[in-house]
Amino acid sequence: MQTHQAKRVEITIEAVMQNRLTDALQGAGVTGYTILPVLGGSGRSGDWTREGQVGRAGMVQVVCIIRPERLDSLLDAAFTVVERHIGVVCVTDCDVLRAERF
Repeated sequence: MQTHQAKRVEITIEAVMQNRLTDALQGAGVTGYTILPVLGGSGRSGDWTREGQVGRAGMVQVVCIIRPERLDSLLDAAFTVVERHIGVVCVTDCDVLRAERF
C-alpha cells in the first residue's frame, strides 16, 4: 500500500485557549484537527491533574496532520496563541494512506 509523507502537529494548551487556537489554525487554512482532553501530567511546575477542576480549567491537545509544505503557516498561527500561554508544540514526521484528505 502506498503511503505519503505528512507532518503531525500536537499542540497542548490551556483549555480556555482552545477556541482562540482553533480559530488561528482555521485562519491559516488548516481544515482538520482533533481535540483531546488532557487528564494530567508533569512539567516545570510539578505534577498536576484535572481531577476536581471546575469548568474549562485544565489542558487540551489539538492534533493536526498536514502536508509538509503547510507546516510553517500552521506553526506561525499556533505560535501567535501559544507564545503568551502555557503550551507545548510538537512536530513529528508521519505517513498517511489517503493524501487527498490532508
